[in-house]
Amino acid sequence: MGGGDMKHLVLVKFKEAISVQEIIEGMERLASEVEYVKAFEWGQDVGSEELLRQGFTHVFILTFGSHEDFMAYSSHPSHLEFAGKFMATIEKVIVFDYTPVLMKSMDEKLA
Repeated sequence: MGGGDMKHLVLVKFKEAISVQEIIEGMERLASEVEYVKAFEWGQDVGSEELLRQGFTHVFILTFGSHEDFMAYSSHPSHLEFAGKFMATIEKVIVFDYTPVLMKSMDEKLA
C-alpha cells in the first residue's frame, strides 16, 4: 500500500447495560499507549433518525501514519487484549479501513 495516513473507523451499537464510558476510557488508554496511533477521536450520534442510524450510536476513528503502522497496531498485544473486551460489549459493528482523500479543509483558511 502507498504512503500517507490511514483511518480505522468503527461504528458500534452497544449491548444493553454496558458502561460505554468504561469502553471509551479503555480506548483512550489504548490510543495513548500504542505509539502507532497518530490520532484518536470518537463521537456519539446526536440526532439522526433511527431508520438512518440503524441502532448504531457511537463512532470511533483511529488515524495512523501509514498502512504499516496500522498493521503493527492490529497485532500489538495491548490492542489484542482490548479488542476481546470491546467485542464482548457490542451488539453490532461496522469496521471500515481507508486512506482518506481530502477534498476541503477549513483549517487552510487564508490569513
